[in-house]
Amino acid sequence: MNLISLEKEVIQLCEEVGSFIKSENQNFDRSKIEQKGSFSNLVSYVDKEAENRLVKKLEELLPGAGFIGEEGTEVMGTNEYKWIIDPLDGTTNFLHGLPLFAISIGLTRNDKTVLGIVHEVMHQECFHAIEGGKAYCNEKVISISPIQHLNESLLATGFPYYHTEKKENYLEIIKTFLEQTHGIRRLGSAAIDLAYVACGRMEGFFEYNLKPWDVAGGTFILQQAGGKVTDFSGGDNYIFGGELCAAGHVHAEMLKVIKAKW
Repeated sequence: MNLISLEKEVIQLCEEVGSFIKSENQNFDRSKIEQKGSFSNLVSYVDKEAENRLVKKLEELLPGAGFIGEEGTEVMGTNEYKWIIDPLDGTTNFLHGLPLFAISIGLTRNDKTVLGIVHEVMHQECFHAIEGGKAYCNEKVISISPIQHLNESLLATGFPYYHTEKKENYLEIIKTFLEQTHGIRRLGSAAIDLAYVACGRMEGFFEYNLKPWDVAGGTFILQQAGGKVTDFSGGDNYIFGGELCAAGHVHAEMLKVIKAKW
C-alpha cells in the first residue's frame, strides 16, 4: 500500500465531509441534539452522517481494514489495518456555533499508527502526517515550538465529561500549571489541541478520560512534528489508556508536575 497516495485520498475525503459539516453548521436545527450519558456529552445527526460518509469511503480506499468510530462504528477487519475516527471532535463547540471542531482520523498497522489527519473544518486547516514523513498543515511543514521551559509556555487541557476519583488531583495539576506557565487554554477539541501543539501554537496538552478517536490522529502528527506523547506515568499507553501528556521541549517538566499530583 502506498501511504502517500492514500493520505491524499483521505485528505480529499476530509475536505468533502468537512464541507458537509460546515454547511450543516450554518443552519443547524438544535431540536435534533441528542445526549449520550452525561448531560454535557452531546451528539447530533451531523456526527452520525459524517461518520457514515467517512466509513463508506475509507472502506473503498482500504478494503478489509477494521474500524473504531466514536458514533458506534466497530469492525474487526480482515487485515492488519484499522481506522480510528472521530467524525466531529468538538461537537459541543459545533452545537453552540463556536468555530473550533475537526475531523480526526488515525490509521494503525498492527496497532502502530502510520497515518494521522486532523482536519479543522471552519478554518480549513488540514494537519497530516504519514509514517516516515514530516508533519504538515495543508502543504506547509510544521514543527513544535522552540520554547524550552515551562514558565514560558502556553498549555491546553480539557475537562472530561466523566470525572473519576482523580478529579481533585487533576484540579491540582491545573492549579500548578496556571501558576507556572503563561496560561492554559480549553479549546474543546483534543484533536485540535494536539494539532496546535504540533505546529507550535502551544507548547503542551494534557487531559484524562480521553477516547482513542480523540487522539489517534493528533498524537501521531505531533510525534512527526518532533513532539513527545506519553500517558501520565510516562508510558506509551496514551491512545487506549485514556490519559496523555503531549508536548514539545517542555514534556519532561510537564510530566514531572503530573506525576507529583496524579
